[in-house]
Amino acid sequence: MKGMDFETVPADEFGRTLTGLGVNLLSPDVRALAGFPEQVLGLAIHRLSDDFAIVTHGAALFQLHFDATCGAHPLHGLIPETPPRGGGVQLYLFGVDPDTSVARAEQAGQMVVEPPADKPHGLREATILSPGGYAFSPAVALK
Repeated sequence: MKGMDFETVPADEFGRTLTGLGVNLLSPDVRALAGFPEQVLGLAIHRLSDDFAIVTHGAALFQLHFDATCGAHPLHGLIPETPPRGGGVQLYLFGVDPDTSVARAEQAGQMVVEPPADKPHGLREATILSPGGYAFSPAVALK
């Protein structure tokens, strides 16, 4: 995927390049959810539409899909209509400054669940809820 032009690669070609762990977040509003990692966490958003977006952080990526694009998926009927949808999922973003991210989140009116703190496992981290209720944890290694 290195050097791939996410804006123009055909969907089937893109799909064949995916390896390792894939993360796909379902949302009733892809654009609102995409705004969170872009504005709060400083991540790159590619191919943004009402139905889909690709989010990249270094060599890692995850995808955002509109609920209806997965209408036949067996999980669709299990998605709660009452937030938070992403309860139980914590997405760590290593190398993203938690202090900067929390300041941006507070400015954007997002919910900070855990303020930046130095942890005994060697990371400074925070936890912020996205508009869909997914917990994003920016974290940097302690010096």
